[in-house]
Amino acid sequence: MKKLNHDQIQELYTFTRKHFVEHYDLQTELVDHLANGIEQQWKATLSLTFREALDREFKKFGIFGFQDVISERMKAMDKKYRGIIWRFHKEYFKIPKILLIVCLTMIYFSVLRLFETKTGYYFFWVTQIVALLPILYTSFKYRKKLNSKKRKWILEEMIFNQIGYFNLWQLPIHLLNLTFHSDKLFHNDWFLLAISFYAVCFIILLYVLVVVIPPKAEQLLTETYPEYKMVK
Repeated sequence: MKKLNHDQIQELYTFTRKHFVEHYDLQTELVDHLANGIEQQWKATLSLTFREALDREFKKFGIFGFQDVISERMKAMDKKYRGIIWRFHKEYFKIPKILLIVCLTMIYFSVLRLFETKTGYYFFWVTQIVALLPILYTSFKYRKKLNSKKRKWILEEMIFNQIGYFNLWQLPIHLLNLTFHSDKLFHNDWFLLAISFYAVCFIILLYVLVVVIPPKAEQLLTETYPEYKMVK
């Protein structure tokens, strides 16, 4: 049975890049798929040229080409990354680290309780923005590192591009906006306790994303892509 040679395999990598597949892990999956398909076509029709067989194989992906495959792969890796975040984050909800959360929540709650509505609102904003600054700096630094690499990996890009995971930040802001118009709600201890707990959890989430996960990036990438160390 006719097999693809090294140059043809490299041409398949070039072909996937030209069709907007940027990440090496996804390129490799598609190259394997295309190579198997081409070789199966040669098994049935030996006279087919490499380009003819490739064009036929690519048409099987439909009018959108690789876009559907890219979309599905990104969803799968996004789910995996969220699982990684949760894996590290939930460590803070076990003894003894959960005691730290309890202490920080009570301290935050005690301070918040001292303020009037408007001052408390600004206090919440300031603490969240201050907590967010390191993630902005770190993401910028890691983005430069990522752009300098020859090959891109989906999970690696997610690890070094964490800003998309801060939509959760909007929820406590919206909740606190309610207190700005309601002295009664702002002076409800249970509500303030909930806000304090959420603020502390958010800050810990930032800590996990900025301090805990990036140093473990190579380990996480090697677990996901066994070939990572060989081709990075």
